[in-house]
Amino acid sequence: MKQHFSELLAFVTVAREKSFTRAAAHLGVSQSALSHTVRALETRLGLRLLTRTTRSVATTDAGERLLATVAPRFDEIEAEVSALSELRDKPAGNIRISAADHAANTVLWPKLAQFLPQYPDIKIEIAVNNSFIDIVSERFDAGVRLGDEVAKDMIAVRIAPDLRMVIVASPEYLAKHGSPKTPHDLATYNCINRRLPTYGGLYAWEFRKGRRELDVRVEGQLIFNNSQLILQAALAGFGLASMPEDAAQQYFANERLVPVLKEWTRSFPGYHLYYPSRRQASPAFSLMVDALRYRD
Repeated sequence: MKQHFSELLAFVTVAREKSFTRAAAHLGVSQSALSHTVRALETRLGLRLLTRTTRSVATTDAGERLLATVAPRFDEIEAEVSALSELRDKPAGNIRISAADHAANTVLWPKLAQFLPQYPDIKIEIAVNNSFIDIVSERFDAGVRLGDEVAKDMIAVRIAPDLRMVIVASPEYLAKHGSPKTPHDLATYNCINRRLPTYGGLYAWEFRKGRRELDVRVEGQLIFNNSQLILQAALAGFGLASMPEDAAQQYFANERLVPVLKEWTRSFPGYHLYYPSRRQASPAFSLMVDALRYRD
């Protein structure tokens, strides 16, 4: 029975990781040993569970059925083991969070840096990912998104104020090219674009003035999918950039950046921590959520 359990765990890990290399690293075994274990399971069942190529691993129909049946059981076991931390004097456990780079840098880390020293037995992993991933299938405990991007079947907890986007440039760039008067003027400026990771397109800059809303496609020499690089390019004078106001605020005071089109700025619902409604919150998770919760 113990051998069967190990074989099933090996299969589930490979199927979820879609890679023997990553699964072996996750389980702390060699790739050859893991491959041998999965083959033993397939031989015992008389079924092929995985289709292997030089570049990828995918489940067969039989493998998909076994994964759908067995994987939730391992998740339940893991959750119950983690829940045993309730019996300890100190909350403990591992928590995995997926968040975009801006949210991780400006919200999660500053709050967790104050929270973690109080609870040395709580371990938190932050995976910086700017795309919209499925936190359940990717086995994250929680994710962070703007409030209007959270799925309705998730529990959402606000962890930051509304996000205000601003258009900025260096004083040197504006001295040479002048300031735009309306969003439509951006067509004649060098703008620093953002590549959207989920769908691969470029972000259309969003504006609002009163009840009037505009989405403007901009052009320029540079395209990034990282907020910090966009900021650095703007500071270096490569053009106009759209970014969260809190990321640029410190550079307004020393005049390294100047806001433009201020009457056209637009705000969005702030970052929310979200997680599945069926998740049984451990003491460690509940404490972390309370520490992250936004309070006016």
